[in-house]
Amino acid sequence: MLQATYSKYLLKFKQPAGTSRGILTEKETWFIKIWDSEQPEIYGLGECALFRGLSADDVPGYEEKLKEICQHINTFSPQELQTWSSIRFGIETALADLSNKGKRIIYPSPFPEGTTTIEINGLIWMGDKETMRQRIIEKLEAGFHCIKLKIGAIDFQAELDLLHAIRSSFSKETIELRVDANGAFHPDEAPRKLEQLSRYGLHSIEQPIRQGQWEKMSKLCRNTPVPIALDEELIGINDTREKIDMLETIHPQYIILKPALVGGFLGSEEWIRLADKRQIGWWITSALESNVGLNAIAQWTALLNVQIPQGLGTGQLYTNNIPSPLEQSGSVLCYNPGKNWDLTSLKF
Repeated sequence: MLQATYSKYLLKFKQPAGTSRGILTEKETWFIKIWDSEQPEIYGLGECALFRGLSADDVPGYEEKLKEICQHINTFSPQELQTWSSIRFGIETALADLSNKGKRIIYPSPFPEGTTTIEINGLIWMGDKETMRQRIIEKLEAGFHCIKLKIGAIDFQAELDLLHAIRSSFSKETIELRVDANGAFHPDEAPRKLEQLSRYGLHSIEQPIRQGQWEKMSKLCRNTPVPIALDEELIGINDTREKIDMLETIHPQYIILKPALVGGFLGSEEWIRLADKRQIGWWITSALESNVGLNAIAQWTALLNVQIPQGLGTGQLYTNNIPSPLEQSGSVLCYNPGKNWDLTSLKF
């Protein structure tokens, strides 16, 4: 007989993280613990990685739903959690962990054995021009081959200047550049801004306009000089038919999968199948999870035979992250089986 409980945790940023939605200094998350009553010392751990203001399940009654699922952990259906993406993500992780003897090995592969790595992009958070320039230099010196810049919050010309500065020193063959607008562009100004951005040999731009404007986004994707990747657009779309309608209406160049926001691993795998069928590219990105959630996403990603840098470089953002065997070495994420998990800060 399985038993489950949960605990709230507040992650604190080392430095304020700037996005077009505002400045983040802390992030609320929830951990779930599942065990067999006959072996309580062996338990699975998952992170219900709620993202306030972004998750579709950021609604009244969230904790009540989490409590209800814990009380009915033996009888709930995954379908019941279709609209509770972050809870589904946490439970999928905890159950997989438990099935692998509670050792935080969620998806066995060479990755958690420490013999393979995952290349990641270097993420540059929004800030003033000089701060962002310094962060870019640090990422390049650390050996990153792919840099992703958050744009849309400071003066657009200043952002273009930053891109120009990078391209003046590094060709697109040397450094891959991605930008993420988080829906900051107005649809009327987006074509002009995409044209300006195209001068800098960008790999892609994420979510140039706010989600939910399918026809306008479709027109952008048909005519864009910069490949467009949908990010927020996927959040809250759980029905298979609606996923197909969105992909076929917009037909983006890429989609970006954040398992805690797009239906857990089951939902993400369906997105991948639907995208592959339509020759739409994709990659995986974390969504400010702690190392518990990031570990699960990384181990799942390692099974997917990915060929391009993934967005899994957020593990070093917090002062009170959960110490883990995950390590970032230059531009790769790896798992060091010689290191231990330290879960003493978790109180259930």
